[in-house]
Amino acid sequence: MLSNKMKMLLPILVAIVIALLPTPEGLSTNAHYFFAVFLGVIVGLILEPIPAALIGLTGVAFCATFGLVGESAKASRDWALSGFSNGVIWLIFAAFMFALGYKKSGLGKRIALLLVKYLGKTSLGLGYAVAFSDGILSPFMPSNTARSAGTIFPIAINIPQMFNSTPENEPRKLGAYISWVAIAATCVTSSMFLTALAPNLLAVSLVEKNAGIVIEWGQWFSTLAIIMIPLFLLIPYLSYLIYPPEQKYSPEAPIWAKDELKKMGSITKKELLMLGLGVLALLMWIFGKSIGVNSTVAALAVLSLLVLTNVISWEDVITNKAAINVFIWFATLVAMASGLKKVGYLDWAAGLISNWLGGLTPTVVIIVLVVLFFLFHYLFASVTAHVVALLPLFLGIGMNLIPADMVPSLALLLVGSLGLMGILTPYATGPSPIWYGAGYISQATWWLLGAIFGIIFLSALVLLAFFII
Repeated sequence: MLSNKMKMLLPILVAIVIALLPTPEGLSTNAHYFFAVFLGVIVGLILEPIPAALIGLTGVAFCATFGLVGESAKASRDWALSGFSNGVIWLIFAAFMFALGYKKSGLGKRIALLLVKYLGKTSLGLGYAVAFSDGILSPFMPSNTARSAGTIFPIAINIPQMFNSTPENEPRKLGAYISWVAIAATCVTSSMFLTALAPNLLAVSLVEKNAGIVIEWGQWFSTLAIIMIPLFLLIPYLSYLIYPPEQKYSPEAPIWAKDELKKMGSITKKELLMLGLGVLALLMWIFGKSIGVNSTVAALAVLSLLVLTNVISWEDVITNKAAINVFIWFATLVAMASGLKKVGYLDWAAGLISNWLGGLTPTVVIIVLVVLFFLFHYLFASVTAHVVALLPLFLGIGMNLIPADMVPSLALLLVGSLGLMGILTPYATGPSPIWYGAGYISQATWWLLGAIFGIIFLSALVLLAFFII
């Protein structure tokens, strides 16, 4: 393991080494230096010696201070602040407040317990209860860590312990199966809905900036649902076949859930308000375009109602460290990613790589790009870092090699893969370390299952490509 000092030093060394290399032919010196800083930021995001938001902010501040982007001080300032005026960044911030509303009101916990109560008599039923809990919450919770690790984990992890299935004692009895279903389900739901994973929203913003393509909530769902709904419904059963629990029946689980629900008492006014406002937000995201309401405006309107109805307080809004951290983090990363295009680096790199793929048909190019984009996630411990580092480049390559009318399909396939790729490793997405850390699944088994389910998920994406191209 690297020490924190080494983690601090390594991104700086990477940036310095790249900057000192000769500037490649066809690339401006400014673009070369900007890429050096950008690569340092990406390495920093992977190692994370300091908070991710501070890494992004440092990168933007450095580039703006030394005029690497923009021909004047004012242009540099405008670029540095451009991410903070991005509508998608505000949508992410508002959606984090929705997640807080589900937690504070108790509605998220109640939904999970109700599903265990009615589906939990068998191990397979418990698998579906865990998956459906995630599925119901996912459109409203852009943090799969908050959803899977923060809301579902504390409930689901109690169930195997009722049958004396612990990491040290018979983990395969029930705990390992529950753990794998939970992580696999949240990976699918993270790709099913635009608002189920914060990097999805960041990716959509980068697609709009780099390719001029706007992906709406309804378009995302209607396209990706073709494979995501079947995958979601199959996850508990596939896990049951590939990694079966030794215990097949669990009559105690519904009784436990019933007792937990009794402790919660009757459904509260806040829970009903949260349910109503959550549905309102969902309807506005789906139908907003047809009635002239932008998805970010809809999210901010519902956020105001959450505060005005006292589901959450204004104090909750201004002191929510996770939301503010993500707001600054993503705003600065949007600026850094747009800087690559602004200085001309993306056009140069995309042109270079396009020469290697130039002889392939457009359909083959799309499939190759999607497969490579998915598999490159083995190198990343952060979906966000993956998006910022690779999405603009892969889009640029595609725009050089395929007809303009096929670029939207490529964009949807790339952004739609972000949740699914979280299945690959024990560090691939936010909740992975939580479920892996529970201790029910060994590292070797996790990597093997990740490869098996990764092949299944990637095959579904390739199949979708033939539907939408």
